[in-house]
Amino acid sequence: MVARAAPLPLRGGDSACSAAQSGVFSWAISTNLAHPMTLSDPQKGALALFGTYTAWGLLPLYYRHFADMPPVEMLAHRTLWTFVLFAAFMAMKGRLKELPLLFRAQFFKVLAAGVFIATNWFLYIGAVGAGKTIAASLGYYIFPLVSVLMGLVIFRERLHGMQIIAICLVAIAVGILTLGFGAPPYLSLGMAFSFAAYGAVKKTMTAGPILSVTGEVALLAPFALIWLVGAQLYGWGADATHPAGRFGSSLGDSLLIVLSGVFTGVPLLWFAYGAKRLTLVATGLGQYYNSSLQLAVAVFLFAEPFTRWHAIALPIIWFALALFMVQVWRDERAKSRALDMPLV
Repeated sequence: MVARAAPLPLRGGDSACSAAQSGVFSWAISTNLAHPMTLSDPQKGALALFGTYTAWGLLPLYYRHFADMPPVEMLAHRTLWTFVLFAAFMAMKGRLKELPLLFRAQFFKVLAAGVFIATNWFLYIGAVGAGKTIAASLGYYIFPLVSVLMGLVIFRERLHGMQIIAICLVAIAVGILTLGFGAPPYLSLGMAFSFAAYGAVKKTMTAGPILSVTGEVALLAPFALIWLVGAQLYGWGADATHPAGRFGSSLGDSLLIVLSGVFTGVPLLWFAYGAKRLTLVATGLGQYYNSSLQLAVAVFLFAEPFTRWHAIALPIIWFALALFMVQVWRDERAKSRALDMPLV
């Protein structure tokens, strides 16, 4: 699911206040040096997730720049350069040897996850390039509720009252958009279902997020490389408005294309860091900041048409998400209380 200019990486660890000790400030400065300011784990997690969701929210700016590139070519670049980044990261951590073990244990799950996330990326890149960023943001708004629905169907998870109401409200919103535009919002639904399916597969995997993503792009990278060679040499994927072989046309664009791996991979690393340090509620709420930022970019920077049908459907989706997050918060509180009960 970057535009891209990703935010500066946040570094964990403590930070000390320092300054020259002079004049009237010497006492305050010496006190700060004696008691350096530190960030708690939740604060570090919040900063990491803020960077993640800001990067994802501004992602349309990056792909809009490459709107004239065939979406499948941009997808191939994103896949290949993300693999390069994650492979380098795993190599620095001395963890590349874990990849063969992952493939032996969960090859088909890794492959399925890779196909689903590649589908999601392709739809997203195509949506932004076609001037349908609003549809993309709607897809990410409704994806959490699609995930709940998949949990019911695939994992036989129970639905609580508010979750049922939320899903019904989203169905109403989709019906309104269908009525208004004369067809279902296929793009939004495709993005929501592909990302929810990706999450469903990941739920069954035992590998950590960094290892699993590395495995996913590793399996897709050979296909991406083959396509890019075909695009450069034979114009694969080109049409009248989307010439192939953009890489190498200029130094600036070539560097930006390589950075697609950074704009994809770094926010994922931040997300993995932050999600470990915050509750599911906080992590989930941040996702809606991402979707809202994408929506704002679409409306205010890209001047995409925000119709009356969007104005009717979107508040319904927001209300459904509010109900959904209230239920998540209640579930977490109940779980926390159960853990705190004395075992006597």
